[in-house]
Amino acid sequence: MTNSSTNPLIVSFGEMLIDFVPDVAGVSLAESQGFVKAPGGAPANVACAITKLGGASAFIGKVGDDEFGRMLVDILKKNGVNGDGVCFDADARTALAFVTLKKNGEREFMFYRNPSADMLLKESELNMGLIKQAKIFHYGSISLISEPCRSAHMAAMKAAKEAKILLSYDPNVRLPLWPSPEAAREGIKSIWKEADFIKVSDDEVAFLTQGDSDNEEVVLSLWFEGLKLLIVTDGEKGKVSGFSVKTVDTTGAGDAFVGALLCAVAKDDSIFQDEGKLKEALKFANACGAICTTQKGAIPALPDTSTALKLISSSKA
Repeated sequence: MTNSSTNPLIVSFGEMLIDFVPDVAGVSLAESQGFVKAPGGAPANVACAITKLGGASAFIGKVGDDEFGRMLVDILKKNGVNGDGVCFDADARTALAFVTLKKNGEREFMFYRNPSADMLLKESELNMGLIKQAKIFHYGSISLISEPCRSAHMAAMKAAKEAKILLSYDPNVRLPLWPSPEAAREGIKSIWKEADFIKVSDDEVAFLTQGDSDNEEVVLSLWFEGLKLLIVTDGEKGKVSGFSVKTVDTTGAGDAFVGALLCAVAKDDSIFQDEGKLKEALKFANACGAICTTQKGAIPALPDTSTALKLISSSKA
């Protein structure tokens, strides 16, 4: 692996889009008078989270050949993410998502993808050279929803697996994008057993198993032979202590967490066998996730290492 000596490369695959977040907290999309434009898309957020923490990352995906698409590629560059795997589509727009956190703490999503450029990435457009340089290949499930992107996703995963690259999966369930909840469950689980590392939230465990996410047997039903690590994030109820912060917008918190954890795994994959190392990495990842919620939008709110360490040390006091 060409990049593995000093700073191992983590390649993130999937969607990059524009999130529109209401400029006032706690309102529904219909009630909002104005919106703040923020770059988003879970795999792209993860790529930026990695570079913010001093890691090396690349992003593979497709955006529209439009103002928003160019803006997004620019943001990748500004964040030090390798964008050699990004394609532009002249015939489709960059995806948009309107996201709000209502007063009851529930997130509400409204997507504009009909179809958007990210859904139209073709296998022939994949930068396979970039994938083969990776130590970790990271992806979600939104790229599995429609063709041709699904086939591109499968081909990228296969190439990574053949090159003995670690596969990292954060399903990131977004039900409004799937034809039905059953289709989502089936689609997400169709590639479940390919991964080396999976991160799910407690809500996603409940959705995928149709069981109680507080029940250990239910959680363990998602485990399979060959999986190295299954992480369940559980808000403030997690087993590894979290941090109390003033939350403004939870968008991207899970991506900040994943980025931090992938950085730790890329540097030292013995973390899978070493519980002490894993706990340290999880505590750091929790701090990154917490900091990300204190600002609107995902990428602008991603922390650097010193900010995360500061939160950890101030919490010890």
